[in-house]
Amino acid sequence: MKQKIASLKNLETEGVNVQRLPFSIRILLENALRNHDGFAITDEHLDTLKNWKAEGVDKEIPFKPSRILMQDFTGVPAVVDITSLRGEVIRKGGDGSKINPVIPVDLIIDHSVQVDFFGTNYSKSKNVEKEYERNSERYKLLKWGQSGLSNFTVVPPGMGICHQVNLEYLAKGVIEKDGWAFPDSLVGLDSHTPMVNGIGVLGWGVGGIEAEAAMLGQPVYFTCPKVVGLKLSGKIPEGCTATDMVLTITELLRKVGVVGKFVEVFGDALDFLTVTDRATIANMSPEFGCTVTYFPIDDQTLDYMKRTNRSSNQIELVKEYCKENLLWRTGKEQIEYSEIVDLDLSTLEPTVSGPKRPQDKILVKDLNKKFSGILQEEFSRRYIPLEDRQENRWLEEGGSGTEFTSSEEHSGEKVEVDKDGLRSVKVKFKNANFKLSDGSIVIAAITSCTNTSNPTVMVGAGLVARKALQRGLRTKSWVKTSLAPGSKVVTNYLNRSGLSEDLDALRFHTVGYGCTSCIGNSGPLPPYIAEAVDENELVVASVLSGNRNFEARVHSQVKMNFLMSPMLVVAYALVGRVDIDLLNDPLGHDPNGKPVYLKDIWPSQEEINKTIDECMRIEDFKNVYDVIFEGEEDWQKLEAPTGTEYRWEDTSTYIKEAPFFINLSDDPEDLSDIRDARVLLYLGDSITTDHISPAGAFSETSAAGKYLISKGVDPKDFNSYGSRRGNHEVMMRGTFANVRIKNQLTDKEGGYSVHLPSGEPASVYETAMKYAENKTPLIVIAGKEYGSGSSRDWAAKGTSLLGIKAVIAESFERIHRSNLMQMGVLPLEFISGQNAVKLGLNGKESFTLTGIKDQLIPGKMIQVIAVKETGEKIEFEVKARLDSEIEIAYYQNGGILQYVLRDFQKK
Repeated sequence: MKQKIASLKNLETEGVNVQRLPFSIRILLENALRNHDGFAITDEHLDTLKNWKAEGVDKEIPFKPSRILMQDFTGVPAVVDITSLRGEVIRKGGDGSKINPVIPVDLIIDHSVQVDFFGTNYSKSKNVEKEYERNSERYKLLKWGQSGLSNFTVVPPGMGICHQVNLEYLAKGVIEKDGWAFPDSLVGLDSHTPMVNGIGVLGWGVGGIEAEAAMLGQPVYFTCPKVVGLKLSGKIPEGCTATDMVLTITELLRKVGVVGKFVEVFGDALDFLTVTDRATIANMSPEFGCTVTYFPIDDQTLDYMKRTNRSSNQIELVKEYCKENLLWRTGKEQIEYSEIVDLDLSTLEPTVSGPKRPQDKILVKDLNKKFSGILQEEFSRRYIPLEDRQENRWLEEGGSGTEFTSSEEHSGEKVEVDKDGLRSVKVKFKNANFKLSDGSIVIAAITSCTNTSNPTVMVGAGLVARKALQRGLRTKSWVKTSLAPGSKVVTNYLNRSGLSEDLDALRFHTVGYGCTSCIGNSGPLPPYIAEAVDENELVVASVLSGNRNFEARVHSQVKMNFLMSPMLVVAYALVGRVDIDLLNDPLGHDPNGKPVYLKDIWPSQEEINKTIDECMRIEDFKNVYDVIFEGEEDWQKLEAPTGTEYRWEDTSTYIKEAPFFINLSDDPEDLSDIRDARVLLYLGDSITTDHISPAGAFSETSAAGKYLISKGVDPKDFNSYGSRRGNHEVMMRGTFANVRIKNQLTDKEGGYSVHLPSGEPASVYETAMKYAENKTPLIVIAGKEYGSGSSRDWAAKGTSLLGIKAVIAESFERIHRSNLMQMGVLPLEFISGQNAVKLGLNGKESFTLTGIKDQLIPGKMIQVIAVKETGEKIEFEVKARLDSEIEIAYYQNGGILQYVLRDFQKK
């Protein structure tokens, strides 16, 4: 090659058996080889990767990504932090302009559009108008960053979802820079960053704090991973989709246990799996629990690059480099994996997952039975089959032109089926009459990068809609429908095929280009639906083509949420309920009374492929992405500050200078033990970052709501927690404020705690502030998989600001453990199968933790003494999850950015 490369092939002449290594490890090895400097990246790091052991090794390795990907929810606080760092340097007399990303950063604004309007041709324009009304303060900061920061680009609102834009446009496969060629790689401020693994680019999600340090030149350090080989054979059968495949893989890999590991895919099926199918799988890596799900570069990769308008020179560079540097998949490799997991794709069946975890796979044929079991087990309601109910026929809406967004009065009459049984209510609204009950679907959303990036399921959804219309079916009136494509390319091919008209006819109008319901931006339910649900405590459902369905994530009033393909979303919206055997029961009846079944409206794969071939154009990608950074008229008109130093506005309730760096001392304080701490929260298993730092809406009675009201903000303008992440005052009040979190210190569900020893109940925030008055350190006790879910830095930042010094859990998800450490919060793990229950802890004890002050080393055992109210002592040990010397340095500095700032000031 004419470019310089860090040659893996040359290592083989030195006795290193590179070809036995998984492709993902080869990329890490190339990265360390190219960036080796003897200080941050040492000979020991290289040796660890050259001699990678399939059984695993407890050694740290570095990674310097080529670029960083951000979305606006997590990107805004990152920009606030970088801008705050710059401000502190200026205050200390330094040159603030030197505080810039040292590697390229792309921020895509995709998390702020909300589905306030739906089911009409004006939905998108009205939602965009609302988006700018709510978020202009945030957007001004980001637009300032476009010119005020170097190496920083912003994709304005309304252009697409970050991961789909990354896959279709930003990802290069191989980068050419300064005479070098090397693999494209990244870390992202969103846990679904591994979606780009589908195009052969190694990347994964990290916390905002860690990404900010990487922006400023710090390597990302992590334990050298085991690599699980996922062997795929066979083909997806007729009647199944890539979504069925990925939900099956999610359950499979969760059972195997891949948390903190790499997954690499191989097998004969890769000869047929397109990049979009691969990306559908890789996207859900955080749902599997793994760091990446890597697909090596091969002919399918080049074919996708060609279809998406990558240049012929770029495609040739990718091909030549990968073949030259042992990164090209032939299918004949003899690679050593830590473990091999097999899946025959021909065994797939139509699948959904839910009602509150992505790994809870349910076959479509079993959902009716599963629903009845869940209703009885979790909500203590005896299920009554549809055919046995007193009123078993749905009252269809009468007439046409019913207005569902009106605030006009409505009436609801409760139907007592059984005092312990399924609840339902008759709803009368204008000329609509229907019955809403447990199991009714109130949200049906085609959303999320997971599936909207895949033309097969998007075209499939359009064809399902077309065939349903031809058979006289319509979506049920109580279902809030929406379509949120991940890029404008989707709209182009749906328009060209005429499928947009069919989706619109079923009220799946495009509501915007963003994550919408998948991130919790479902918007309010129509008032008459919302009131019926609340007054009768109905257990209603959502169906969505997203990747996350955690409690209260999609919508706070919706207690059951099911993930599925866009095609099934349309089908379930036609029925309006989840308690049905969709494969065998009729979806409805045509105007002549004839039953219509799923098989009657399900397109063949041949029909889908033929439509794709006819409607997709390479020029769509060119036309969309040639203007990707320009934005639409609203962005172009937005006035933003200019200059080196950002001017903070005291009146802003969206953007405030970060409190972490103001008047930071030149040297960190000595480490100290934690004495006489109290438990702020005593939690169970599977506490997600959504539980810790919710992204959705909040009420005026919440701590965050009360704060905004005190600042003159009307409740209708609260927006969401996610949109307020640039304001630490809101976010610390929102920490542990999820309406479904269950703190075992109190019987009250939601973000509540109890002050001890007074026993006074209050919100988590108010309780923490009461403890702060007496300088009482706080801890959190939790079970397994603490911090699973999105890579949400505010879950750690808020924890720190509440005065929590340590979290003791049975196990941590990778990103959140790292984030806690990087915010100066000590992550600690129970040992030897112990947990809080087995130790007899009730959370009302006073805790002293020793062994932190002196000779803190990676993995050190910390002594804990818990003193009960009776004076009884419980003594045990926990493991400090500080996994390396550099992590100890970050922790001692109070956080990774404090470490970076102090290091910068010494230069």
